[in-house]
Amino acid sequence: MAPLRQEIDAGAAGLDPDALERLDLHFARQVERGRLPGFLVAVARGGRVAHLTTHGLRDVAAGLPVEAGTLWRIYSMTKPVTSVAALMLVEEGRLSLDDPVHRYLPAFAESRVYVAGTADDLVTRPASGPVLLRHLMTHTAGLTFGFYHAHPVDELYRAAGLESSVRPGASLAETVDLYASLPLQFEPGTRWNYSVASNVVGRLVEVVSGQPLDVFCAERIFGPLGMADTGFHVTDDRAGRLAELYGETEDGGIEPVPGLPLRGRPRFLSGSGGLVSSAYDWHRFTELLRRRGELDGVRLLTPATVDLMTRNHLPGDADLRAFGSRPAHDEPGNDGVGFGLGVSVVIDPARTQAPSGLGTYGWSGVATTTFWVDPGRDLTVQFMTQVRPRRSHTVFRDLKRLVHEAVRD
Repeated sequence: MAPLRQEIDAGAAGLDPDALERLDLHFARQVERGRLPGFLVAVARGGRVAHLTTHGLRDVAAGLPVEAGTLWRIYSMTKPVTSVAALMLVEEGRLSLDDPVHRYLPAFAESRVYVAGTADDLVTRPASGPVLLRHLMTHTAGLTFGFYHAHPVDELYRAAGLESSVRPGASLAETVDLYASLPLQFEPGTRWNYSVASNVVGRLVEVVSGQPLDVFCAERIFGPLGMADTGFHVTDDRAGRLAELYGETEDGGIEPVPGLPLRGRPRFLSGSGGLVSSAYDWHRFTELLRRRGELDGVRLLTPATVDLMTRNHLPGDADLRAFGSRPAHDEPGNDGVGFGLGVSVVIDPARTQAPSGLGTYGWSGVATTTFWVDPGRDLTVQFMTQVRPRRSHTVFRDLKRLVHEAVRD
């Protein structure tokens, strides 16, 4: 285990130390008020960590502090990793973004699309075209989440036992076949709807590579990049470093809640949200992206492929609010933000809810973890804690504003 360390003075990296202190104090107050158990924040410039703060507790009941080597459930930050895995296979000529998914997963051969009605009396028709790999990677395939409660197809997911993306006890292969048996919300490629699509991408990686998703990622991504703490489960010797997971209470406090079953290899290998990682490891991954596919002499992707991954793929350069399915994605935070191949991309900084540079890309996890890469400022940021919110919160917006105020040049 190699903990993340500060490598350069903030001022020498073009960051304002006073502004960074305000950032730390802001989130320290959230800990003092009982809204966060603890946190880690890291800001790097030109690949060198210029600000690193740990504060509060990783386990409140045990009184264990957040440390640089703490392990975190990163949930949906898994999606960019799954995208990298798929894009490696694309570069090898074993997959294409325009491949029909049913070529590898026959259960998708006869997809049907919602037309009208309720979950009890649904009208569907055959899809006019196949679901493609690019549809999955851009979340435009017509898949959904059961927990949205916004569409009759969402209800069908819940009825199928997919409230949390997987039927309890099912494998990735079984779960993906279940997705394929349900109607699509819309014709592939016609809307954006954040969904279970990355699990399907993970299954494609398995089928095309001939390896389980965890083995492929360990051998082809985590091992070469030196990400020794990242995986789909936590080994016994690392278990004590894992942060506890908390949920937000009605009054804005926190309480322990069940998290990913990380003690032992899971039956369901989620390409959408199954990973645990450390700050050091995640810095390595963001550096791979910032450096356009290469790190310390190890190249996983070509620069052109990383550029493709991190540009907006929504038609007409639309943003998530304009192209997103309603009402699930009709929210101000989606203004000025498009979507690439597994990451969000800022396409109009003037319309974003928080200050962001043009072309900034990244993603977040449901336990309030987030990261982004700002190519224009040569800046990377990660924030780690373990709280599942009940409602919209301001953590990410506040973090972006406070980091923006710290950048001097």
